Amino acid sequence: MAGISDLRKGLCIRYNGDIYSILETQHVKKARGAASMRVKMKSLTSGKVIENNFQASAQIEAIRVERHKYQYLYDSGEDLTFMHEETYEQIPISKKLIDNVELLTEGEMVEVLWNTEDDVALTVELPQYVIREVTYTEPGIKGDTATNTLKPATIEGGAEIRVPLFINQGDKVKVDTATKAYMERMK
Repeated sequence: MAGISDLRKGLCIRYNGDIYSILETQHVKKARGAASMRVKMKSLTSGKVIENNFQASAQIEAIRVERHKYQYLYDSGEDLTFMHEETYEQIPISKKLIDNVELLTEGEMVEVLWNTEDDVALTVELPQYVIREVTYTEPGIKGDTATNTLKPATIEGGAEIRVPLFINQGDKVKVDTATKAYMERMK
């Protein structure tokens, strides 16, 4: 069991019969009341994000997880097939466990979180940024650069993102995998 002082970003806990990963924590101390920890956490089974306050006396069940590097091989319908980096073991993982799955391309290295108690894959974490080629976008209007206007673009893998007007088809862009936000143009 863990106390509220052990809560930190990335920790996996069991709460209300589900497994959650902690996204944000904030220590709250009221004038006369006891301290508490405000936590934003994401369910690893449903993907739902919730907020909760844990009081100082709360006992939290921490889940032991392991991270292993896998390489994405191919799409097999509802599942994606990954290969372990060291053992070359191939495993299928449901697309439901992956956020922004359309940003994943064949050969990409990812981290898979495993629940060590059940030996079950909890989630797949993409790298923080990926570099993709723009496969389709409308040309920008010449001289229309006075504002930070964004236009839709399709990148390799089929994901749709918003890019600045100066980005053209064939350009490589850096994309944040958590938000699908354009970061910069690459050479």
